[in-house]
Amino acid sequence: MSKAEPVFKISSYELFYERAKLFLGDRIFKDYLRCFAYSIDASCYRYIPKIVIIASHEDEIVQILKLSDELDLALSFRAAGTSLSGQACCDSILVLCNTHWKTIKLVFDETKQPSSIWCDCGVIGASANEALKPYAKKIGPDPATINNALIGGIFSNNSSGMCCGVKQNTYQTIKSVRVILQNGFVLDTSQEQSVFEFMNTYADMVEKLLALRTELLADSELSSFIRHKFKIKNTTGYSLNALLDFEELKDILNHIFIGAEGTLAFVSRVELECVKDFKHKACALIFYEDILSAAKAIKILAQNDDLVSAAEIMDYASLLSVQNLESLPAEIKQIKPKNCAILIQLEEDDKEKLEHNIAFISQSLASIQSLFGVRFSFDAKEQESWWKVRKGLLPLTVATRASASTVITEDICFEIDHFAAGIEGIEALLQKHNFKGIIFGHALSGNVHFIITPLLGIKEESERFGIFMQDLVDLVVSYNGSIKAEHGTGRMMAPFVKQEWGEKAYKFNLAIKEIFDPKKLINPDVIISEDQNIHLKNFKPASANLIEDYLDACMECGFCEKICPSKDLSLTPRQRIAVYREIARLKSKTRTPSEQKELNELEKGFEYLVVKTCATCSMCATLCPIEIDTAKIASKASQVKGFLSSKIASNLAK
Repeated sequence: MSKAEPVFKISSYELFYERAKLFLGDRIFKDYLRCFAYSIDASCYRYIPKIVIIASHEDEIVQILKLSDELDLALSFRAAGTSLSGQACCDSILVLCNTHWKTIKLVFDETKQPSSIWCDCGVIGASANEALKPYAKKIGPDPATINNALIGGIFSNNSSGMCCGVKQNTYQTIKSVRVILQNGFVLDTSQEQSVFEFMNTYADMVEKLLALRTELLADSELSSFIRHKFKIKNTTGYSLNALLDFEELKDILNHIFIGAEGTLAFVSRVELECVKDFKHKACALIFYEDILSAAKAIKILAQNDDLVSAAEIMDYASLLSVQNLESLPAEIKQIKPKNCAILIQLEEDDKEKLEHNIAFISQSLASIQSLFGVRFSFDAKEQESWWKVRKGLLPLTVATRASASTVITEDICFEIDHFAAGIEGIEALLQKHNFKGIIFGHALSGNVHFIITPLLGIKEESERFGIFMQDLVDLVVSYNGSIKAEHGTGRMMAPFVKQEWGEKAYKFNLAIKEIFDPKKLINPDVIISEDQNIHLKNFKPASANLIEDYLDACMECGFCEKICPSKDLSLTPRQRIAVYREIARLKSKTRTPSEQKELNELEKGFEYLVVKTCATCSMCATLCPIEIDTAKIASKASQVKGFLSSKIASNLAK
């Protein structure tokens, strides 16, 4: 009797790869180096996909979704990867939708002014504003990452920022959206025929969605609760308010995908209404004795938010962290413990009207004692120096953090009446759990940010961080606030969605996911997760003192990427640093067989992808918040190994 031949069963991922390669060509990868490098995002999490795809058009997305469904393989769509909460990473199939999705189209009204702007998902937010600038218009959302964040991500996170609040975010300025559903249907709400076809082809989905609206409207208590929750910034869970705010299916569909973080469909294109970009701006940097005094000022400013476009608060630790920056106001050198500051901005087209508004706001604030008085400035350079204080907080915290620490940037929101108590509560929690941090945020909206840098590679500290997060959620919920105001739920807050919303509202979140993604194949464990500890898993591993300090300071934010001449040829600066760091980490430890294989693959591709295709132009340093020059990796490797830089990359820089 002959010996039976061994049976080799091809894995689902291998099958996906072979079939997808037929229509993707050389834009699909399964080698470890690229899968590792392309997995890097700005969050504290590390998930390495089995397959990475660079998608170029909608037909490919449809085929990718059909393959995913057929083989029961999860996939996630990635925009710029500047998100902080773990919504842009996965360990299955990662689909990158940036390079080939750059079309911008302006829609003009009868006065020949743009009324709306159509942007593919890969358009950078700042590029949309550049297209609108000649008309004194802009898009409403203004996240701090607007120079890098893509429209698909801005839409999917319902990003807001310093000025737009809840009045001009994506939810308030959306006009139409083009999405590809999990079943492959291309839904375009700008076309009546597309909506009509969806209603007829997928009547069951429509029926379920409208039934949710009917059920919600019948529960007046829950409806009131949801409306109240969305009066402040809130990106926790799905846009339940879409079921209450709109009756027409088209309008519900326009809004239900906003803030869904890519868990319901692929967002191909977005049409946003244009908002006014005012000609004249005036700023004031006002210092207060403590947070309670500042909170009184914030309440006055919030009551006049039709006049005030931004009010950014910075606590004592924040101000202390920027004291050594050049060209800063002299007052910052004079602050004492508990002091804080508010940076205010007013805008108008008419300068006389702006001056009138300044006088009114100054008079309104006169009853609250400030440390150095209230003075508004029209001088652009002085305004820039003040905004430098606010914008320098994150990069300086990153640059001065302890080696091997992780940057955690959280954002929450309180009603203005609870703003001071909320900040005091955060300060108490930081002290209770022995975390040092800075607190700042968009005070006009009651939106608080804070940064801590825990050593999550240490078990005790990771556990302490978990307890801190639960205490933080308890605090925010006690004031009926938002545990995620503008950074998206992601994995970081997925375990707490039910706690914020309550059992009844949470069921609506589950139902929305079930309607659009019944097999839970699109971006699983984001927003909705059955794993109550998902926020404490898969942190990026520590790499203390393994690479040069200036490179180790990189927090992988991705701000450097758009200027890199070789970003579409091989890797970007943050990806090169990540690969360089990972090689050093693996070399420093006793490796398992699988880790040795990973190291071999990283080293194999290092010379071409990290070194030879780097243009060594150092342009990345000009956009990096802490001026990291990634080109030095290639320069050092060239000196050590004795090979010259590739002409391919050098020519790209010309």
